[in-house]
Amino acid sequence: MHVLNPRLAGRWVFAAALFLFLGSSGWAQPDSDALAEAVPLPTETQDPPRSGAIVPIHGEISDVTTESIERRVEQARADGAQVVIFEIDTPGGLVTSALDICHYIMNLTDIHTVAWVNTQAISAGSMISLACDEIVMSPASSIGDCGVIMGSPLGAEAVPEELRAKAESPVLQQFRDSANRFGYSKALCEALVVSERVVWWLENIETGERHFVTDKVKVLRLGAGDDPTTQPATDRPREWKLVESYVDAYTGRTVEVEQPIVDENELLTMSQSEAIAYGFSKGIVGSEADLRARFNLADALPRFEFTWSELLVRYMTSMPVRIFLLVIILLGAYVEFHTPGVGVPGLVALIALAVFVGAPFLTGLANVWELVLIIVGVVLLMLELFVIPGFGVAGVGGIILIFLGLFGTFVPAEPGPWRVVPQLPATWEAIKSGISAMMISLVIALSVMWYLAKKLPQIPIANQMILSGEIARGQTLDAGAPTIETVAVEVGDRGVTLSGLRPAGKARIRGQQTDVVSEGELVDAGVDVEVVEVLGNHVVVRVLDPDVQGRA
Repeated sequence: MHVLNPRLAGRWVFAAALFLFLGSSGWAQPDSDALAEAVPLPTETQDPPRSGAIVPIHGEISDVTTESIERRVEQARADGAQVVIFEIDTPGGLVTSALDICHYIMNLTDIHTVAWVNTQAISAGSMISLACDEIVMSPASSIGDCGVIMGSPLGAEAVPEELRAKAESPVLQQFRDSANRFGYSKALCEALVVSERVVWWLENIETGERHFVTDKVKVLRLGAGDDPTTQPATDRPREWKLVESYVDAYTGRTVEVEQPIVDENELLTMSQSEAIAYGFSKGIVGSEADLRARFNLADALPRFEFTWSELLVRYMTSMPVRIFLLVIILLGAYVEFHTPGVGVPGLVALIALAVFVGAPFLTGLANVWELVLIIVGVVLLMLELFVIPGFGVAGVGGIILIFLGLFGTFVPAEPGPWRVVPQLPATWEAIKSGISAMMISLVIALSVMWYLAKKLPQIPIANQMILSGEIARGQTLDAGAPTIETVAVEVGDRGVTLSGLRPAGKARIRGQQTDVVSEGELVDAGVDVEVVEVLGNHVVVRVLDPDVQGRA
């Protein structure tokens, strides 16, 4: 008979108790709150999710974009957004508008701003991107090339050499400000704007530190040649070499570097991988889900888009549309002044004028003084046509004021005190664009006017809508449609006015009712007149001298 050793029995009892305890904890799963109270477990601390918002910046940058961004960011801020992500896809736009956007973004100190380049941030887009707190890019995207150019209806043009330094100065200052604030390379930032900047990528042999340097610094560190074996200009031991390769952050592959990375007569433009390697972009982000994960954002990521009215105004302020509207204004006025009464052409011209002036006024491009000039010009022109006999100073002055007001809508106001001579290159650029647009519109309108005067009366349907040299016989002031039989009205024919001419109205000539226009003076009904001109749809009469009144 075996006797159980007391020490061995104690060990078995302890082992059994431990087994039961571990088994119950593994299979019975006690209440989590109770377990937490009984055994405090170490937990990984993580900040709570932040609220974010996406504000797209798409298309050409203009004053409409500036006001829209401010409106949408303020709306996102009111909704509690802590992170504002600007989704950028733009080829560029107005320098003044881009600078305003950059200043606004860099003053948003209470929220974190992110530029998500999806898929291009060219010219003004790159300047706006660098104004944000950080940049991320989509897997296939590009950023850079912020050279200042002059836009016109005929396309982009280089800034004249005498204005170039003045035009590039505010843009360079903005990029330098971003470089100082966010630690970007100043040499690379300047290479985004100035084509003469040559930039090399150097690496410290001992520490592995990499710098972007200009030609002058590169010569001091490596010598005058491009050969990495070239000794530096001084007798110091060699410390630097040209960077030969970098690892693509997206593909993980090694990419060979061509030096210089920015050559003369080119502007820096980077792919998504180059932007990371050069220190601009913080990473690759391909979707909104990646954005939420990267910036620890809540699941709901609202988008604050352009409103339909902002898109419409941006379209209406585009140069092709403005040229078209100006042509409609000129043609409508021409047809209206050659047609008795106030009809559809005049109404169309007024609507086109309202859109032409109203759209830039809503965007801040036009100011009150342009509206005042146009209104005063229209009043003077109406006084000349309907009140003052003939056509003189009031009419010419009215036309000049109208054209000055229309031209002023192309030119933005400069900051600071009012000046007679513009100071900013962007203002001169706008002046040039305005002159080009108005000249193109005038040429098109005059061509169409010539066509209307020569060809339109010969078109079967169109000649029934306008005055012609053939006026229906037997039509009276209260009559309906003219009869088929017609009688030609010729210069020298005399008649009597059936209505007042203001300056258009009706007269009876050769026993028929005829639509006529006076030479500018106001003529009462029942006055003898004489035909002095017949050109297509244009029949002009003048009042007979008193000694021949009543002989018509």
